[in-house]
Amino acid sequence: MANSDGREAFSKRLQQALQQGGVAVDSPTRLAHEFNDHYPGKRVTQQAVRKWLNGEAIPAHDKILALAGWLEVGAEWLEYGKGGAAGSAMQQVSPAYRGSLSDEELLMRYHKLNHSQQRAVAEIISGLAGKDRRR
Repeated sequence: MANSDGREAFSKRLQQALQQGGVAVDSPTRLAHEFNDHYPGKRVTQQAVRKWLNGEAIPAHDKILALAGWLEVGAEWLEYGKGGAAGSAMQQVSPAYRGSLSDEELLMRYHKLNHSQQRAVAEIISGLAGKDRRR
């Protein structure tokens, strides 16, 4: 568990990333809704987001990755303050996948989809991958 200094530092980095991304930090409720639109897992509450913003808690790593992808910052920077703030969701992808710019753009657009849209894309990919295995 992170100490209070770590939680406060995370909060400052999160607020910086939100502001640089043009996301208002004035309403934890609105921020929770926006986050949930970019996160495929269990929805977060406005109370959880309020704790992130006030330095009372640090989200789980999967949520850090979602925040980093959404806000286009480095996950390691967001969580620990290491590395630069600039980043992309491609930092979370294995080097073997990193390919052309079109792959990166595709992944960035995927991370901007809401939960329902991401689920639909995942189903399509799973279906197509299943067809490839049967060949």
